[in-house]
Amino acid sequence: MTKEIVFAGFGGQGVLTAGLVISQVALYNGLNATWMPSYGPAMRGGTANCTVKYSSGRIYSPGREQPDVIMALNIPSFNAFIQAVKPGGLMLIDGDIVTCDTNVRDDVKIVSVPGSSIATDELKNPKGLNIVMIGAMVKVMGDFTKEDAIAGMSDMFRKKGKGKFEEANIAAFERGYASV
Repeated sequence: MTKEIVFAGFGGQGVLTAGLVISQVALYNGLNATWMPSYGPAMRGGTANCTVKYSSGRIYSPGREQPDVIMALNIPSFNAFIQAVKPGGLMLIDGDIVTCDTNVRDDVKIVSVPGSSIATDELKNPKGLNIVMIGAMVKVMGDFTKEDAIAGMSDMFRKKGKGKFEEANIAAFERGYASV
């Protein structure tokens, strides 16, 4: 099994952290993983994206080639990456922000999640958007169980000294998981 995922949005939306979380979940589950960030000079408000690859075998190049999955948290990211996702791939979008024709490609599955509404209105945690979207991604992809993904995510944040947000992160993940 090898997967390539691109996480894209504006700086400050947590797309780089979302990529780190998925790469760490893969490592936690015994896979090899890479994470390669890319962002403009203005981190908050500028564009940001990262490419994550994970595999049971060797990963020869960490760079973006032909992603299986794209997570787009804004319209510019959707427009920039919709043609990059491989046929049969998945495009996961924040449906509160990305308004698009979901029939733009008939060979790609587009899953819309109201991530911003869930994070801001339901959970009262606007910074949890990326974790909500990760929860939805994990469920749709099916590569990791919900429990394994939460354990890997929580382990990563504890190691970074951000364990104080564990309860909020788990709530955001579970709500995103339940949204699809």
